[in-house]
Amino acid sequence: MSEYSARVTWQRGDANFLDNRYSRGHRWEFDGGLSVPASSSPQVVPVPLSVEANVDPEEAFIASLSSCHMLFFLSLAARQGFRVDSYVDDAVGVMGKDAAGRMAMLRVVLRPAIEFGGERQPTVAQLEALHHQSHDLCFIANSVKTEVAVEPA
Repeated sequence: MSEYSARVTWQRGDANFLDNRYSRGHRWEFDGGLSVPASSSPQVVPVPLSVEANVDPEEAFIASLSSCHMLFFLSLAARQGFRVDSYVDDAVGVMGKDAAGRMAMLRVVLRPAIEFGGERQPTVAQLEALHHQSHDLCFIANSVKTEVAVEPA
């Protein structure tokens, strides 16, 4: 078993708070020392109470799924002798109401565009298998009930 941690900090500042008009801006701090400015999504809590330039939990969720898939893909491709020169994923998540009427991330679509170098190039079937294996191995995808689709470019 492994354990992971993150520190999330927020300060009220001068805001009244009880009127619900306080900044949703906060910080995520990780064990390696990285500090990331975060906020609620402006689609959930309008600006100026949200900080549009900051990362929001919805974006982080999508990036986490995409990153996990990519890291397994790269590892599998290397083991199979395929040299990946670049991997760019324009992932998209869709929020909506689930079957119980609660807001949820209903679907995440990963759209990786991958460039291979060298003489050994994967066939379409090999590429599909790499994505399927990557999805099956991804810890994050295995941890959520959101539908995660992969539509390679």
